Amino acid sequence: MNPLSPAATWSTGPSVVALGGGHGLAASLRALRRVTDSVTAVVGVSDDGGSSGRIRRELGVMPPGDLRMALAALCGDDTWGRTWSRVLQHRFAGAGDLSGHAVGNLLISALWEETGDPVAGLDWVAALLEAQGRVLPVACEPVDLIAEVRGLDGPDSLTVLRGQVDIATTAGEVVALRIDPPAPTPCQPVLDAIERARMVVLGPGSWFTSVLPHLYVEPVHHALVTTGARKVLVVNVTPQQGETTGYTPARYLHSLHEIFPDVRLDCVVVDPSSVHDQASRGSWTERAVPDRSSGSPFGCLTRRVRISPWQ
Repeated sequence: MNPLSPAATWSTGPSVVALGGGHGLAASLRALRRVTDSVTAVVGVSDDGGSSGRIRRELGVMPPGDLRMALAALCGDDTWGRTWSRVLQHRFAGAGDLSGHAVGNLLISALWEETGDPVAGLDWVAALLEAQGRVLPVACEPVDLIAEVRGLDGPDSLTVLRGQVDIATTAGEVVALRIDPPAPTPCQPVLDAIERARMVVLGPGSWFTSVLPHLYVEPVHHALVTTGARKVLVVNVTPQQGETTGYTPARYLHSLHEIFPDVRLDCVVVDPSSVHDQASRGSWTERAVPDRSSGSPFGCLTRRVRISPWQ
């Protein structure tokens, strides 16, 4: 059983792939589905907290929370879409075993058990919601994030943290990241979507726990490097307290270049209020000219905030 979502069957717009997780990816998806009817969300599978963490530990499945949020973001603006988006996000109250669980997490987990296929299960949920796009996991098994963090026990000390929650809330500086298992089973539809895409969007979102982990899945990294799609980085408006405290837009770019120098960006989207260097702001503004020559519907996405490619 593997129903194609309406978007996968009838889409006519340019294909866009958005990589990330959590609230950042959801924000991108809500915007993208208004520009094109061919959106694929690629979602991380490293969450180990809250309802997702409990389900992951108890059932041995991928954490469903970020997948749920992506599906909710792709729900339509009609009564059906708005209703199912709210239901999917609804969390049970009380003090029993269901307390804190989101309905969508349980629904996704149930369809995974029914279908025995993580992709088919998500496609069935998308079909139920009439989601305006497709949601896929970056890998077909859960992964753990492992980070080396400087400064927790002294300015030069290094501490190894394991788990998305601990890394996201650390007071130290993340200096290295890896995933376990180091070579998780890739999701083939993700690789196919990146190959066919006209545009791939990275971010916004938690840098070390939602955005970069996708690139540690080697087949996804390779697909991103070799695709002919336009690659866009959407930089967070404000740095996340903890893992990226004090980060500027330039520092995000340097971080990406240091870790994955072969990932070349075509555009970077930055909120002007986050650029405090007046010289840089002026230089970027001079070159912020939208490319309308191709007639691409993406012109409206890059107008005013498009800056020169990262070289």
